[in-house]
Amino acid sequence: MKINHYLIGFAVSSLFRRGTKSLFVLFIFTALIFLLSSILFISNSIKEELNLTLDSLPQIIVQKLQAGRQTNIELKRVNKLLEFQGVQSAVPRIWGYYYFEKAGVNFSLVGIDAYDKQYKNSFANIVKNVNFDALEKTSSMVVGQGVKKALSENYYKNYFNFIKPDGDFIKVPIASTFSSKTSLESNDIILMPRSLVLEIFGMDKTKATDIVLSVANPEEIPTIAKKIKNLYPDTRVITKSDLKVSYQNIFDYKSGMFLALFVISAFTFFMIIYDKASGLSSEEKKEIGILKALGWKIDDILQEKFYEAFIISFVAFISAIILSLFFVYTLEAPILKEIFIGYSRLKPSFDLPFILDVQTIFLLFFLTIPLYLAAIIIPSWRVASMDADEVMR
Repeated sequence: MKINHYLIGFAVSSLFRRGTKSLFVLFIFTALIFLLSSILFISNSIKEELNLTLDSLPQIIVQKLQAGRQTNIELKRVNKLLEFQGVQSAVPRIWGYYYFEKAGVNFSLVGIDAYDKQYKNSFANIVKNVNFDALEKTSSMVVGQGVKKALSENYYKNYFNFIKPDGDFIKVPIASTFSSKTSLESNDIILMPRSLVLEIFGMDKTKATDIVLSVANPEEIPTIAKKIKNLYPDTRVITKSDLKVSYQNIFDYKSGMFLALFVISAFTFFMIIYDKASGLSSEEKKEIGILKALGWKIDDILQEKFYEAFIISFVAFISAIILSLFFVYTLEAPILKEIFIGYSRLKPSFDLPFILDVQTIFLLFFLTIPLYLAAIIIPSWRVASMDADEVMR
């Protein structure tokens, strides 16, 4: 089909003649595609963030249970765990959550020993760039960007006063900040020397929060996990695959809410398409009849209607995608984002990573524009196939 500039001009003028109706269709079409694309963009971004977080998790985590709850584990168990064949390293972790009441968020305090092997690459990179010996001498800390923002908003720009279990305060200066590939990680983590974390939480120096293991052969992880459970029945052994399943279950549950919104939006869109496909208005039929009486061929009429539909749908699609990208990645998707991650303020807010999934855009394109074009062309062809006098009657 050759591009006919005269027909395009006529199509544009026709849309302007029906200005109110054209704007209404454009608005509804844009709003529906905007909602659909926003849902998919948020889902893709959060899934990417979770995948990056999962990749950085330890292979095996060993926790001690007491009265059905996690408690601190003895450091002497580290040497026993290292005796298992296939275990490369066993690193005791000193960490915990600290609730900052003024901001209503939880910070994750992690104790770092610069001379130990770090179980996360991101922590290893921070240790390379930060002098933890100096941090220990000055009792300072390194905070994530989200923590720095939350503290600054509450007048703690250069330090923070932690409250120990006995009620005493301990003032800890902020030495520097760090960022990470995942905003979920850098937004709530505070790194400091182990001795400082032990003092803030009032923990026994002979114990750790848990122990993380690195295994040479990933296929041996289930076997080693069983051996640990047999040796220490009071422990809970969590593998990386267990965490993946847990994360996926949470993601699938939350995705169900988004799926419900997606189905509602898609159903509304298809209802509009069905209504358009069921027939043209009397005004549109009369216009086609006049064009036929003036000598227009069926091909000309269909081509003009195609241009009308394509202009409306394409402008709506481009506008919706641009608005959606701005809404999700600049405004951080207010309301829609909260539906997915929850309204709890126990974690600092995080930025959605920018993920421009071309497949998602093409999917939206082929789910919307061709259907709308068909809904306009098919009834127009039916009317254009009739005699001009019959149509005008």
